[in-house]
Amino acid sequence: MNDIKIIEDLSLNAWPSHQMELYDGWILRFSHFYTHRTNSVEQFGSSSLTWREKIPHCEEVYRRWGTPTIFKISPLVSKDFDYVLENRNYEIQHTTCVMTLNLENAVLDVSTDSVSISQFIQKEWIDSLLVLNGTTNPIHKTIVPTMYNAIAKDTICVSIQRQGHIIGTGLGILDRDYIGVYAINVREDYRKKGLARSLCTCILKEGIKKGAKKAYLQVVDGNDPAYLLYQSLGFQSLYTNWFRVSNGIT
Repeated sequence: MNDIKIIEDLSLNAWPSHQMELYDGWILRFSHFYTHRTNSVEQFGSSSLTWREKIPHCEEVYRRWGTPTIFKISPLVSKDFDYVLENRNYEIQHTTCVMTLNLENAVLDVSTDSVSISQFIQKEWIDSLLVLNGTTNPIHKTIVPTMYNAIAKDTICVSIQRQGHIIGTGLGILDRDYIGVYAINVREDYRKKGLARSLCTCILKEGIKKGAKKAYLQVVDGNDPAYLLYQSLGFQSLYTNWFRVSNGIT
């Protein structure tokens, strides 16, 4: 469980939310429902209040924020708590596999000559990522850049360009002796050409140069091409988490 606690802490550090509230060992994250992860309740410390009291409080907060109430469930969260949410008609969504890698065992067998590297997250990179993600919500297009700019850890920002446009992105986030791999995106008409592998390889190589010993990433259940790619790089599944989501805005 210690490895899981470390990864959960690292991922919380790596991806800040637009707004956060601390509540009796829980952290309520809000980002206008940009992602489940940045718009959910996470348990990070001990509690003194009962679930019967805390769950309605969270539901009221998210009601004010105008989004569904979401709880992140990891192996660190009591199975009884997950059962309580199920009985409150919370649905499971966005099941995610967390994978880790000892960088001594990484398979870094492709060229990264076409990959541009920066230690800073630049506006052009963020704008391109939003296009690659298909982000059209005007609120998200406003707040997401502020979330990336709020990352407090050292970063490795990578991209691939074709004909003057960024068609592939990736982000490494350094924390302790880990490198987290995030934001791997390749434009649809350039997929299945090995570009995602080059982006990931570049992040891992740069992470090693900067002292990282291990790596982690998260892949959504059902994204088989990404899972197979990460597995081929040497990543192995460590645990699964998911999100319990209220049926609409309660």
